[in-house]
Amino acid sequence: MNKNITMRDIAEKMGVSSVTVSKALNDKEGVSEELKERIKLLAGEMGYRINTVAKSMKEGLTYNIGVVIPERFTGPAQSFYLRVYQEISIALERYGYYGILHILTHEDEKQLNLPRVYYDRKVDGFIILGQISKPYIEAVEQIEQPKLFLDFYDEHADIDSVTTDNFYCAYELTNYLIQQGHRSIAYVGNIYSTSSIQDRYLGYYKSLLEHRIPLKESWILNDRDDEGSFIDIDIPEELPTAFVCNCDQIAHLLVLKLKSLGHRVPEDCSVVGFDNDVFATLTEPHLTTVEVDIEKMAQTAIHSLLRKISSPEVRFGRVLVQGKIIYRESVNEKNKSLQDEVSHH
Repeated sequence: MNKNITMRDIAEKMGVSSVTVSKALNDKEGVSEELKERIKLLAGEMGYRINTVAKSMKEGLTYNIGVVIPERFTGPAQSFYLRVYQEISIALERYGYYGILHILTHEDEKQLNLPRVYYDRKVDGFIILGQISKPYIEAVEQIEQPKLFLDFYDEHADIDSVTTDNFYCAYELTNYLIQQGHRSIAYVGNIYSTSSIQDRYLGYYKSLLEHRIPLKESWILNDRDDEGSFIDIDIPEELPTAFVCNCDQIAHLLVLKLKSLGHRVPEDCSVVGFDNDVFATLTEPHLTTVEVDIEKMAQTAIHSLLRKISSPEVRFGRVLVQGKIIYRESVNEKNKSLQDEVSHH
């Protein structure tokens, strides 16, 4: 790869002027967002390197973005947020930026300590990845640099956010179960834990309402305590025919528990998850779930944040990224399993 690529080389390849390339690479006005994107991508592919040191001295920017992940989302079994961080880093590099990962410890979150990179003025903005406590959100609001919530939002929403369309995806997933003949459907998740779990629950509830299926309190099953640690899931006496789980990891644990109690999945009860992560295919049978578009979420978050860095007054509000259902073997047609029962006897 040639290290001495100039703006003129990029301009010739794109068929635009060097001035346009310069404006695009420096996020200046006068070039459409779409053209800026294309020029930056091409510059990255051609190996053009912005001289960040000279540039940051001139503009007072560090070309670093702080990515804060609460410690509870980084356990050995939780790969989701680290995958998102990976996508953020890859996407940032195209813009000549670096991502600095900061794991927010329980202790720091409780004591409302902001990341050190903030006090040391090491970053131009923050992406908070994964739900933080309400008091900590209030602390983050004091940060004067641009900031953005990724994968959650909150009533203190002066802070823009990017999330999966949790509500609509869970609504579609529950509709699918109902189309398969299920009428007794439980929801698994602590609905006070995160905005994602809550929105997935509300999507499930909307589907029940539309089909005039009564919501049973006893079929909302808790999966974690208020600190976010998983707890044993209590299976109701009267077994639902289907379970909507707030994530694949919980669906995996639920399937293990159901099997240990002698129930067959999906013959006796169907189980669906959310995320399409490693647990979706670790589970036997493989889970029907919602695939979250991690790449699109990361790109949307960065695009929004970098625009806020160049124009701090820009507001996006809540941006939703579509997910899609991945159909696998963990769902059975309700009447089909009854027919099977009859043919067995």
